[in-house]
Amino acid sequence: QVQLVESGGGLVQAGGSLRLSCAASGRTFRSYAMGWFRQAPGKEREFVAAIVPAITGYTDSVKGRFTLSRDDAKNTVYLQMNSLKPEDTAVYYCAAAKVYSMVARAYDYWGQGTQVTVSS
Repeated sequence: QVQLVESGGGLVQAGGSLRLSCAASGRTFRSYAMGWFRQAPGKEREFVAAIVPAITGYTDSVKGRFTLSRDDAKNTVYLQMNSLKPEDTAVYYCAAAKVYSMVARAYDYWGQGTQVTVSS
């Protein structure tokens, strides 16, 4: 069982930055792929980024602006978001999976979500 708690969301102006954190419980954290997804009002949940030790992947719309990293010693993943745009506004969810994937249904554990709002 893995419990995930996100933090770091908030309101920021376009062009600004935020860093999301996802703290995980459990001693097997390093064996999991970690991902971030987001869901805007009226839209489906979409993949943002995922990471395992050898691979980090991003959806095209955030490449060059977002950076995903993990600190296995702290059981934490970080999503650094720079050059934020109004279209990045969504609830951001952290998730854990047994294998690397860009598909939400592959993830077994989810956090409660954190709101990111980017004003124009």
